[in-house]
Formats: sequence, C-alpha cells, structure tokens
Amino acid sequence: MLDGNITLGIIVAAALADSINPCVFGVLVFLLLFLSRAFKSRKRMLVSGLCYSIVVYLTYLALGFGILKTAISVGVAEAFYWFAAAIAILAGLFEIKDFFWYGKGPTLQMLPGGAERLKSYTKKIEHFYRSHPNLAVLFVGALGVFVVLVELPCTGAPYFAVLALLAKGQYAVAVPYLLLYNFIFVLPLLVIIALAYFGKGAQIEVWRLKHRGLMRLVTGLFLLALGGYMIYSLYPFI
Repeated sequence: MLDGNITLGIIVAAALADSINPCVFGVLVFLLLFLSRAFKSRKRMLVSGLCYSIVVYLTYLALGFGILKTAISVGVAEAFYWFAAAIAILAGLFEIKDFFWYGKGPTLQMLPGGAERLKSYTKKIEHFYRSHPNLAVLFVGALGVFVVLVELPCTGAPYFAVLALLAKGQYAVAVPYLLLYNFIFVLPLLVIIALAYFGKGAQIEVWRLKHRGLMRLVTGLFLLALGGYMIYSLYPFI
C-alpha cells in the first residue's frame, strides 16, 4: 500500500487501461499515416512521433500535477474523490455499452469538433513542411497538447480516479507515482511508433478496428471495479 487506499497495482492497471483506449490508438494511427504521407521519410516520421509522445507525456503530467495540487492545497480532495468515483462508474458503463452497441447512443469520444480541427491542423502542417521541414516536426509535437485536451472525455476517467486516490495522501508522496502512471500511459504510443517505423502502420489500424470493442469492454470493466473500490474504501462495511 502506497498511501491511503491506492496501491502500485492500481496505478499500473489504471495507466494500462487508459493507454489502450481506442481514441488514443485512433488518433495516433491517423497522425502516423499523415506523417508517412507528408514527410515521406521514416526517420522524420519517427522523430515527429517521438516529439508528439513526449509532448503528450508532459501535457498529461502537467494536467495531473495541477489537478492534484489543487485538490490537496484547496481542500477539495473529498469532493473530487466522489466526483472521480462517479465518473469512473459512468464511463465504465458507457465503455461496456460500446462493446455491445459500438458508437450507438451516449459514448466517450473527443470533444465536439476535435477530429475536424485535428485534420485541419495536419493539413496546415503539411503545407508548412514544404518550406520549413524542421519546424514542421516541432508543430507535430505541439499537436500533443491539443490532442490531450480534446481526448479527455475519452481518456480522463482512469486518470481522474488515480488522481483522486493520490489526493487522499501527501503531494510529495504522490509525485513519483504520477510520473510512473504517465510513463506507462505513453508506452503503447512508443510501441505503435516503432511498429509504424518498420512499416506496420496499416496492420495497426486493422488490429485497432478489429479489437476496439474488446478494448472498450476491458476498460469498462476495470473502471466499474475501480469506481466500486473507491466507494467501498470509504464504507468498507456496507
């Protein structure tokens, strides 16, 4: 037990559940296919993908630090805990629903207009690359900030739950585990980038489409269990 009611196993499992989200996979595959077409260089695609992953890591980490610091210092950890538990359970139900009826009814997805804006930004980067190829790589990295923010409705539930559990303890104790969570979160991105570098990008998208329902189910079941655990930890004799 690290502190309060959170364990290292919960942190690792939540980060993995967060990282295998079809939203994350879908956006990264789209970006890799765009980079392969626009840059026409596996090396530039690799560098751009790594820049994107680093920015995603830092942005997600900064967001977590901000939420965690606010919850602890302002004294809203208890309210945030209940909010995160409710979000985990609700998101879990939506994810499980998508296993049976994918995309029908309420579903976890990007913020409205996020996909269209992402396509618009990539087109601008493609035009910019023709005159400033090195700067274009940096702009691809900057897309990581935008993607993290618009993907939060898709990816945020496990993260919020872990932050709420960490907020029950001390900020200094929570920091290294937040670093670990975010490292695990970006690991699948790095694996996908490596596969794309070796020419397996198309197979990744085929795999994602085939297993997206299963990914939703696994994530949903985990979120239900995590939300239930959070409530049980407050009232263990109910």
